[in-house]
Amino acid sequence: MIPTLATPDQIALAYQLHSLRLEGRQIPTGELVSMPLALEDAKEVQRQLSKLEGADVPAWKVAKSPDGEPAIAPLHPYFDNPSGAVIAWRRNIKLEIEVAVELCQDLPVRADRSYERAHIEAAISNVYLGAELVWSGILEGGSISFQAFLADRLGNIGYVRGPALNLSVLQPGSSFPLKIWLNKQVVFDAAAEHPTKDPLTWLCEYANNRSRPDEVLRAGSIVTTGSLCGALEITNPGDLSVQLGENDVLDFALS
Repeated sequence: MIPTLATPDQIALAYQLHSLRLEGRQIPTGELVSMPLALEDAKEVQRQLSKLEGADVPAWKVAKSPDGEPAIAPLHPYFDNPSGAVIAWRRNIKLEIEVAVELCQDLPVRADRSYERAHIEAAISNVYLGAELVWSGILEGGSISFQAFLADRLGNIGYVRGPALNLSVLQPGSSFPLKIWLNKQVVFDAAAEHPTKDPLTWLCEYANNRSRPDEVLRAGSIVTTGSLCGALEITNPGDLSVQLGENDVLDFALS
């Protein structure tokens, strides 16, 4: 049940976004039933949408608004076994290859001091190769309204966690060859590179956001840290194979 603390406009938008996702249908930003005007408004819509979808695994993506505000959204559905992944292909779906970290310590909100990068590193027990599928019921994604895109869970429509990686992949400036095949055809072959050159940038910034919910960055949480290959449109369903470096491989399918 939708809690009454959400406004009628927030509830209506959450239901609309949920319906668009179920139907695999996209509409222009201007056809949304309401428009989140502030990030807090968007976060509330996102919470309601996540409840409607049953997103309850402590797995998250971190990003940044055009104004520099750290943002987060739940990963759903989340698969830690690629062979069991069930994600439907749809027109305009995109693939982002990322590294995800698993926390072994809580990172509670700090009111008196900031987390340094070394504090975040110390809280990480494992690093994984991962694939995020991105698609939004909003036709323009976040290009017109970042707040609306944040409400739509930053476009996340699924995440597949692959093999564990060496912790060295988190070092700033690290570069590894990345190759992606769709139905045995190469669709990407270049160096893997995080947009900020440091995979932990957005996680560090979000950890230091004093307005974030205190329950998000807990031990056992999975946080994916940003694309290493941009957003690749997947033009048709089929088998995807990802290789990072020489030995780390992730295989799954879009049906």
